[in-house]
Amino acid sequence: MNSMTKLGLAATLIALPQLGLAQEADTTPTNADIGFIFTTFMFLVSGFLVFFMAAGFAMLEAGLVRGKNVAMQLTKNMALFSLASIFYYILGYNLMYPGDGWSMQGILGAFSITSLEPVGLAGAEPDLTYASVGSDFFFQLMFCAATASIVSGAVAERIKLWPFLMFTIVLTAVIYPVQASWKWGGGFLDEMGFLDFAGSTVVHSVGGWAALTGAIILGPRIGKYAKDGRVIPIPGSNLALATLGTFILWLGWFGFNGGSQLYMDTAGNVADISRIFSNTNTAAAAGAVVALILTQMLYKKPDLTMILNGALAGLVSITAEPLTPSLIQATLIGGVGGAIVVFAVPMLDKFKIDDVVGAIPVHLFAGIWGTLAVPLTNSDANFGTQIISILIVGAFVVVASTIVWLLLKGIFGLRVSEEDEINGLDMAELGMEAYPEFSKG
Repeated sequence: MNSMTKLGLAATLIALPQLGLAQEADTTPTNADIGFIFTTFMFLVSGFLVFFMAAGFAMLEAGLVRGKNVAMQLTKNMALFSLASIFYYILGYNLMYPGDGWSMQGILGAFSITSLEPVGLAGAEPDLTYASVGSDFFFQLMFCAATASIVSGAVAERIKLWPFLMFTIVLTAVIYPVQASWKWGGGFLDEMGFLDFAGSTVVHSVGGWAALTGAIILGPRIGKYAKDGRVIPIPGSNLALATLGTFILWLGWFGFNGGSQLYMDTAGNVADISRIFSNTNTAAAAGAVVALILTQMLYKKPDLTMILNGALAGLVSITAEPLTPSLIQATLIGGVGGAIVVFAVPMLDKFKIDDVVGAIPVHLFAGIWGTLAVPLTNSDANFGTQIISILIVGAFVVVASTIVWLLLKGIFGLRVSEEDEINGLDMAELGMEAYPEFSKG
């Protein structure tokens, strides 16, 4: 081997590691890639936590209705989630997030079917500053379905199955997405400066307004209010299930609020998510404790159903702004939510508005409180804008929901017959019972 050959071989051997390093550098993810991956992953994990809330709603409602209506309630929860999953992509998602495709700028989004990125991003040019469309759609869908679940419990034990499901379709495909676009889609409420971090108004009060209109139009259950004005308690069938449902909702709320940070691409965003988790948990605990103490003081014994709803009201209250409060502030915000439930439930009874599971106090009243509380900890918010936005969303949902409920009532009828209500909706609507080995109750 001559000297020139030896020198060439030596140069090649020296260059090989450098070539390997260069190849590695070409395939190493950039900072944008890493941000895209982590934010997408956060949406997926947060999304299935919020999905688990569907089980929480189902168990809570199954526990708070009577045994003769449990199968009906479970059927409604399975069906409403499934319908939301379909109609939100057919119409709702692009109405809510139109991008540059507004039908009416800032007011009405795009009428088009949702499309995802191609398999493996082949030929696509994804926005590497954010996350995949599929993960964002999945996460936002869970919020939409949660809104419909709120309505289900309030109108339980006397509504027909199919009219309720028809209302669910309109709510998840049109009503919820349109008003959500005004804030989260970059619409006119967002331009006004309205702040609602994870949806005390956009999600919870919307479900609460729809539930309130439905409960009023339906009327109370047979036997709920005596002629002399007394309120007749109607105990639920299984408080163990109701408690399980509450803990499942509590767990799912970490995804609900934490995922609403929307980014997990920096150390600062991850730190904020951990702060959101802590504040969310603290507010729920405060709501439960306040309800525990108040029911002991008012009724001489603690009321488990109030405690459960107190925790949920604390969660709803902190949802509008779970990032900026300190732990002490989160405790106070959640505690007020718990107190609202204790006083709002008997107030609704005075007006003979029959809300079977307490959805209206929890999601509507505590949702309004949470939205109003945002300026207390976030200097970017102001009370005037928050109040105006609450009123605009409330007016839209009340009018739209009332129209849909009344149309369904006129065309199909909303309420089951008196005989079917007395015998139970499980047999009347489904022909099966959740607890066939036990007598009806």
